[in-house]
Amino acid sequence: MANMIEARGLTKRFGETQALAGIDLNVPAGTILGLLGPNGAGKSTALRIMTTLTIPDSGSCLVGGFDVLHEAAAVRRTIGVAAQDATLDELLTGRENLVMVGELGRMRRSAAKNRAEALLVEFDLTEAADRVVKGYSGGMKRRLDLAASMMTRPPILFLDEPTTGLDPVSRNRVWAIVRELVSEGVTVLLTTQYLEEADQLADRVAVIDRGRVIADGTPAELKRVTGGAQLEVTLSQADTRSRHVLAPMVEGEIIASSDGRHLRAPVSETRGLVTRAVRALDEANIDVEDIAVHQPSLDDVFLRLTDKKLTQKDAA
Repeated sequence: MANMIEARGLTKRFGETQALAGIDLNVPAGTILGLLGPNGAGKSTALRIMTTLTIPDSGSCLVGGFDVLHEAAAVRRTIGVAAQDATLDELLTGRENLVMVGELGRMRRSAAKNRAEALLVEFDLTEAADRVVKGYSGGMKRRLDLAASMMTRPPILFLDEPTTGLDPVSRNRVWAIVRELVSEGVTVLLTTQYLEEADQLADRVAVIDRGRVIADGTPAELKRVTGGAQLEVTLSQADTRSRHVLAPMVEGEIIASSDGRHLRAPVSETRGLVTRAVRALDEANIDVEDIAVHQPSLDDVFLRLTDKKLTQKDAA
């Protein structure tokens, strides 16, 4: 499968700050790459280079087969971009904004109007279509900006935190639209502050920290770096016998909290494990307050790889 985005050894320095220290990224056609990393990791700088807004100090980048340095105009005709800050004309209506973007993208006016109407419906903006954007809520502006990025049906989309500020219903709608676009062959590079979003959408995830790609793989592959599933048991009161009871069911060391009530251990076979553990502890007359199997998430991956306390801003 051909790569629609291919970056090699990109570096960029701003004064004393090394924003990028030689990153490599590949995004095959018709797939989604999720780009994660803490604040200041270099995600935004990488995006600006790939969308021709910033020139790298060294390295190369092809987008849609075009060189971002020497064929910038061709790159811009090939991509759609939804940046973190909406790029809308607030003195125009929502419909006028979309038609203007279409015409700037060399669409005929009739085609631009038809496409705008379809996107207004898709993003639930028909009732506000003829209102001046200045009066839109933040969420409405975000949806309109996303619609604008899709006006010309670009084969490559760069979405920089596309659902920030959206309510859960709007977020799910955007996810559905992105999935549909990818099913039609569109290639997407997505940065997000919601790790669940990357888990839901991305075919592959690249984690950037301190200007370098420190991990790259499918969500499932990256989750395995945390050691897999964990059995978590909370006892009504500490009981040293619990380790002996649980030992045959787990794959490694059983770690207990300082008060001895909370136990955690890696497991490989999870089917029916909770039931077996509860029965075994009950037969030993050990009271259980709570028991569950914790599957690793991208939150766990992020914390493990970057060694940072995760907040929503940290994941941006």
